[in-house]
Amino acid sequence: MDLFKLGHLIVNQIEHSKELRNQRNKVIFAGICSMILTVGIARFAYTPLLPLMLEETALTKLFGGWLATFNYIGYLAGALLAASLKELSVKFYLYRLYLLLAAITTYATGLTDNQLAWTILRFISGVSSTAGLLLASGLVINWLRANSFKPQLGVHFIGMGVGIVFTGLITALLADKLLWDAQWQYLGLFGCIFLIPAWFWMPYPEKFVQNSSSAVEQPSSRFMKLFIATYFCAGVGYVISATFIVDILEKTPQLTGKGGWVWVIVGISAAPSAILWDKIANRIGQIQALQLAYLIEIISFVLPLTTENSTFSFIASIFWGATFGGIVSLTLAIVGRAFPANPAKAMAKLTISFGVAQIVAPIFAGYIADATGTYLWALIIATLVMLAGMIFLHKIGYEVK
Repeated sequence: MDLFKLGHLIVNQIEHSKELRNQRNKVIFAGICSMILTVGIARFAYTPLLPLMLEETALTKLFGGWLATFNYIGYLAGALLAASLKELSVKFYLYRLYLLLAAITTYATGLTDNQLAWTILRFISGVSSTAGLLLASGLVINWLRANSFKPQLGVHFIGMGVGIVFTGLITALLADKLLWDAQWQYLGLFGCIFLIPAWFWMPYPEKFVQNSSSAVEQPSSRFMKLFIATYFCAGVGYVISATFIVDILEKTPQLTGKGGWVWVIVGISAAPSAILWDKIANRIGQIQALQLAYLIEIISFVLPLTTENSTFSFIASIFWGATFGGIVSLTLAIVGRAFPANPAKAMAKLTISFGVAQIVAPIFAGYIADATGTYLWALIIATLVMLAGMIFLHKIGYEVK
């Protein structure tokens, strides 16, 4: 009888463990889909479609920079709101609202060529992107911790790269068949496919209770200030490339008209990058991994400055795609682990510096590009700012556990 009970208990534990692993896969997949929709589509569709909008509408490079800026103002507003919220339940319902807004604003961008309407839509789209980057990240980490899984975000950030590949493929395949507006509408409809699992498979958040034995020492104020500074630098470098990289590389004679395919290359490089950088960080340390990612991203800025060779342009797009997601995922995972009681709030606070950079840099780069007719100086500034970010990382001076 005792053996029977023991066997029954073991079977139940195995079944429970299997069920929990299946649930984990669903939660992670929901997070990935939220990233594809809110970041890969709603936010990043603008990059491969920008050259087409510049060609087929009255949009100028200067106003193109402003549209990117309003998108990032929305992202900053969303981060500030996330930072102000304490209740996970509220964040859960906000996450769902933002999923809907991401799909709606993407579709609606193709319904008008009014620049004020575009501005409003890009702002709301920016707000909605915090659903994947911040709210889903926090919800996923909270669920993993509450169910005794390792709280890493590398797999979650696959969604960013997959979303980029998706938007790049759609725009590349439809470039000769549909105008800019129809492409926005198609992307909005396709986004609804990812909305379904992102909505239904992200569970209502459990309350995470931290045991005293697993208490994590919070970072010092010096660390936080330096990390905010370096993340600002990462934001400047990231946003200049994110906004203009396709248009920059399309100026290369061999790549003219192939901007969508350039974006596909970026996405293919970005999709596995967060997992790769997790592995690199496990080997050499998290701060050292971030420094290496910064260095490779700097090379991606320098290559287009030195040559118009299409091979080097593709290498530049691969290097950028392989680094920016890793920088974001490593940074958010570090701060999420440092503040396990409310990771989304801690991530949001740090993200504010990233958001400020994304507001300032596109305007500045747009003015320079409009005045000079080239992105040369914008890339030089991005390079110098990223170098400063590496210096700030060096000054942190200790390994983050």
